[in-house]
Amino acid sequence: MKKRFMLLATGGTIASVTGENGLHPGITAKELLRMAGAPENVEGRDVFALDSSNIQPEEWQILAAAVREALRDHDGVLITHGTDTLAYTAAALSFMLLNEKKPVVLTGSQLPIDHPLSDAPVNFREAIAVLEKAESGVFIVFHHRVILGSRAVKMRTTGFDAFHSVNAPLAGKIDADGVHLAPVPRRMEMPDTADRLDSRVFLLKLIPGTAPEVLDFVAQAGYKGLVIEAFGLGGLHYIRRNLVDKLREISEKGVVTLVTTQCLYEKTNFSLYEVGRGVVGGRVYSAGDMTTEAAVCKLMWVLGDPEKRLPLLQKSLCGEMGA
Repeated sequence: MKKRFMLLATGGTIASVTGENGLHPGITAKELLRMAGAPENVEGRDVFALDSSNIQPEEWQILAAAVREALRDHDGVLITHGTDTLAYTAAALSFMLLNEKKPVVLTGSQLPIDHPLSDAPVNFREAIAVLEKAESGVFIVFHHRVILGSRAVKMRTTGFDAFHSVNAPLAGKIDADGVHLAPVPRRMEMPDTADRLDSRVFLLKLIPGTAPEVLDFVAQAGYKGLVIEAFGLGGLHYIRRNLVDKLREISEKGVVTLVTTQCLYEKTNFSLYEVGRGVVGGRVYSAGDMTTEAAVCKLMWVLGDPEKRLPLLQKSLCGEMGA
C-alpha cells in the first residue's frame, strides 16, 4: 500500500509573493503541492501563513499539535517553513515530538517557489523522497542534505546550501543515486505528549566586559531560563566583573542556566581552565556540544515541566548532544 503524507504549510519565503511592502506569504498548501509537482499521495493543509521571524513558541505548540493530528492517519509529515527560524522550529519539534514513531521533515527555500531560479521545487521533492525512506525522527532537508532537527544551523542568508549539521554528521544526503540515510541516534520516549514549553528563556552572548548586572535583569524580568554563549570552552570573566558569583546568585533565585560556547564547533568543558572551574553547580549546567538553537529550545522544553525534565537536561534525548 502506498504511503500517505501530509504537507503542513506555515508560510515563509517558499510560499511568498511580492506585495507593496516586499515579499510576504501568499501561496497556499494546495498551490505549493501543484507548483512543486508533488505526487498524489501528498495532501495539504495550511497551519498559518507567517514570515518565520514571527514563528515563536506559541506557534511551535500549534504546529506540534497539527503534526500529531496528521500522523494519526498519515505515514509522515512535511512542513514548509521560512528559513530564518527553521533551525529553532526543528529543534523545538525534536523535543516536543519524542514519542512519535513516524518521520517529520521540514524544508523551505531561499527564493519563492514561483521564482525562475527557485530552489523550492528541488527541496520540496527531496523532502518527500526522504519521507518515503525515513522511519522516524525530525529532519531538515535542504540543498541535497538531510540534517537531524536538533543539529541544524542556518549558515548563509542567500546561499542555497544554507543549513549545515553542526557537531554531528549528516543524517543523509540526496544525489543521482537517490536518498542515502545514515543511522540516527536513538530517541528517548516520554511518558506524556511532551509538548509543554516555557518560553521565558533569555539568550546572552558574552563580550569582554559584560556587566554582571545584566544577569540581575534576567531574573528581575521574570525569565526562568538563561542560555549563555560563553568564551571558548565555557569561560566567563570573574576579575572586576564577576559573572561566576552572579550566576550563583540568580541560580538561588530559581533561574536555570545552560552554558554553551560562541565557537560554532565542538563543546564546552569547564574543567580545563581556571576561568571555567566553579561555574557548574546549583542550577548551572554545561550545554556540551549542543547548538545554540538546540540549547534554547531544550531549555524551554525542560522548563515546561521542570520537576520531571530537569534531570534530562544533561542527557541526549534526540541526538542533540554527544555522550
